[in-house]
Parts: sequence; C-alpha cells; structure tokens
Amino acid sequence: MYLIREVFQTKPGRAKDLVKMFKQAAPHFEKIGEMNNMKILTDVVSNYWTVVVESETENIGGFFSNMRSATMSDELKEIMKGYMDCVAGGHREIFLVE
Repeated sequence: MYLIREVFQTKPGRAKDLVKMFKQAAPHFEKIGEMNNMKILTDVVSNYWTVVVESETENIGGFFSNMRSATMSDELKEIMKGYMDCVAGGHREIFLVE
C-alpha cells in the first residue's frame, strides 16, 4: 500500500478556500477507487497556509491514471474552479507503507 501526501502552500488567507474545495471533491476522488481514506490537514506547526491532502492506494499506477481521468469530469472541474488562485506552490510525497 502507498500513502500519498499532496502538500500545498496556499496564498495568504486562501487555505480555507482550498480546504472547502477538497472537502467537496473528496467523494469524487474516492469514487474512482484509487484514493482511499482521504484526509485533509491544515498547519498547526508548519509553514503558514499549508494544506495537505493525504490518501492511500494499493495501485500507484492506477492512482496516476485515475487522477488524470477524474480531473476531466465537469462536476469536479466546477468544484475545483479557482484552485490556481489559491495555490502558491507545493509538492507530492509518496511513501510505501511497510
């Protein structure tokens, strides 16, 4: 199993907007079957305005191919509208759960 963390640095004051988007999008991502046990985290002791979306998958190849197809959904596009206005940068972390 793999643990995936999408770590976002948001623009000042925009973390709550990104959290709202991901909370609405979570059921769509979980429905595609390659993102399980999604959690949305915000900073307590970290860089300011950090949002982390954490999920698990058994199939890392399926995760990447399903992410591409999921982002093509009109419903998901509407939910994530304005995403780039919130994000200043970020990175992805992928861990193998031993």
